[in-house]
Amino acid sequence: MPTYESLSAAQVLQAAYRSRLPDQMEDLTGPQQGTVELPLHVVWSGSNSYFLESPRARMSLYRVVLAEGQQQDLVHFLSKDLLVAQWPVLRRLVSRYLRTVWEEAFPELVASLSAGFAPPLAEPT
Repeated sequence: MPTYESLSAAQVLQAAYRSRLPDQMEDLTGPQQGTVELPLHVVWSGSNSYFLESPRARMSLYRVVLAEGQQQDLVHFLSKDLLVAQWPVLRRLVSRYLRTVWEEAFPELVASLSAGFAPPLAEPT
């Protein structure tokens, strides 16, 4: 097993993201509507409240939880259906290391790219 001294920064980041993955996408049972309040260990500056009916707020919530959340945060705050639906846009808002780990672990995210899923980023009028 390689030591941390022999790993690149990318490998360390990917290992960290991989260790937080849920066992399966079905474990992502977070809310699909309403307001979500994130704990301070996930979002420590700015607003911690996200209104899921707002596409921009929902995208921000998912970006923050994917990047900063621990495994229990991922399964508690993310919904499989919303993640798959948002992935074509969301994947461009997260780091390539996070994107690679999630797409390697969950082929349904890659399949969503060709299926044309993607909610609008604009707020409804």
